[in-house]
Amino acid sequence: AYEIRLSLVGSEMCIRDSINAEYGGFCPFSRPFFYYHHTLEMSIPAGDAANGEKLFKAKCTQCHTVNEGGPHKQGPNLFGIVGRPAGTVPRFAYTKANAESGITWNEKELFDYLLDPKKYIPKTKMNFPGFKSEQDRADVVAYLKQFK
Repeated sequence: AYEIRLSLVGSEMCIRDSINAEYGGFCPFSRPFFYYHHTLEMSIPAGDAANGEKLFKAKCTQCHTVNEGGPHKQGPNLFGIVGRPAGTVPRFAYTKANAESGITWNEKELFDYLLDPKKYIPKTKMNFPGFKSEQDRADVVAYLKQFK
């Protein structure tokens, strides 16, 4: 979620770059007079599962499988990832950071995670730089959603 916060408050926190300069270093407001807070949810682009399959095969199959009952590789099998708590696939050695992240994988979590996995879950062992393109991430998520 992206947050927009605008606040104009009294002399302690005036908008110094504009108001104070205009008033010669004096802020004319003695009390808060405006506060606005709103959170915007950014939507995920519609994903193309066919393109997601191509991207997954090119970038992910070195470390992951998606077939039901498939083996783990360097990373866990991703069958049924949507709706599953992070770090819970049996017989896979997750990092403490991943297992204790508190994340339940949904479309938005996966979309955000795939931008930069190491930034999203610091100390994860997933050594992948991420998909910088929003559309690529949406496509991979659409592909993964099929496996349930």
